[in-house]
Amino acid sequence: MAKAIHMMIRVLDEERSRDFYAKAFGLECADRYAFDGFTLVYLRNAENDFEVELTINHGRSEPYAHGDGYGHLAVCVDDLDTEHRRFTALGYSPNPIKEFMRDGALMARFFFVQDPDGYKIEVLQRHGRYR
Repeated sequence: MAKAIHMMIRVLDEERSRDFYAKAFGLECADRYAFDGFTLVYLRNAENDFEVELTINHGRSEPYAHGDGYGHLAVCVDDLDTEHRRFTALGYSPNPIKEFMRDGALMARFFFVQDPDGYKIEVLQRHGRYR
């Protein structure tokens, strides 16, 4: 059986991205590997072992185009309202909280925020299938 272990995004500024993911989601550097031409940084927290891999291409100065293929990373939290207020206080400008209904019942409460490179991250209230 396959196990999801990480997702990779390309970022321009390692420190800026590491700072965002640490403050926003408690993701810390688990490993960092510098190579000729690029560096790989693996971020995770104690909640699980799924990682966000940051790829920093040395010498890159232009922002990456996300195209129309990238969707979003999703995380769940225990208290969505508190997290939304915290993100706002950190200056991350989260989108408003939304509710998604299915068959007359709440399926999800969530908001989106963007990281420093413009990648969308969905923050969901821990509920139902989102655990």
